[in-house]
This record gives sequence, structure tokens and C-alpha cells, in this order.
Amino acid sequence: MRCPFCQHEETKVLDSRQIEGGTAIRRRRECDVCNRRFTTYEKYEELQLMVVKKDGRREPFSRQKLLAGLVKACEKRPISTEQLENMVSEIERGLRDTNEREVPSKLIGEEVMNRLFTMDEIAYIRFASVYRQFKDIHKFMEELEELVKRRQ
Repeated sequence: MRCPFCQHEETKVLDSRQIEGGTAIRRRRECDVCNRRFTTYEKYEELQLMVVKKDGRREPFSRQKLLAGLVKACEKRPISTEQLENMVSEIERGLRDTNEREVPSKLIGEEVMNRLFTMDEIAYIRFASVYRQFKDIHKFMEELEELVKRRQ
């Protein structure tokens, strides 16, 4: 691998470890000439997973977009970033295991809500309020009542 600093062709691997549930490898490298260190990531190339939105639009699946939504829902809650990243990896792996190239956004949203329900009820309600687009307090109350029923 070429050094990004001096462009020398030879570098050595100092450390390798699996990340993202074993679907990628993080390598710590050092240049043989300038002795600077840098990190590379190796991941197998996957077919692009497309998300079909409610209005019929299609867009590429984005781990970052899903993670950002979860981070907002879980803000100031006792849920670690690692837990959220693992959830996103599990959801993505489940979607890819279906061998479908296109998945409805509803499927993703419902999977997130199921997982948040068991993890943190406040995060669940926050996510549900955005995902289900509550128009008024009555819809919000219906969701809370459903939450109470499911808890019992």
C-alpha cells in the first residue's frame, strides 16, 4: 500500500483487527521510508442496497443516515455509541441476508422501532414520533397507550 505522506510504495502492517461484525478489517500501517503511521480499512464490495421510500423514490441505503437518526432518538439516554453501531450493523446484515436489492423504508423503520422498544422506551417514543409523523397529540397518546399495553 502506498504511503499517503511520502508516496513510497512499501508499508508494513503493524496491527489488523476485524470491525463491523467481521465484515471489514482495520489495518494500522507504517511507511518503511518516512516511518509515519496511518490506518486503512478493507471491506468486501457489496451490491448497492436501495431503500424504497413511502413516496416511491429510491435512494441508496446509508448506515450513516440510520445511525444519525438513532443518535438523535437516543440523545441523553443511557445507550452507548457502540450499542447503536452494533444495532445498525445487525439491521444492515439482516437486510442484506434477504438477498433483495430493494427494501421498503417501512421495513427498516419497523425493525428500528422493535429494537428500540426493548432497549429504551424514551428513545422508542422519540423515534416513533418522527417515523410515524404524529400530526397531533391524539396520535402521540395512542402510541403511548400502545407502549403501555406492550409493556404489560
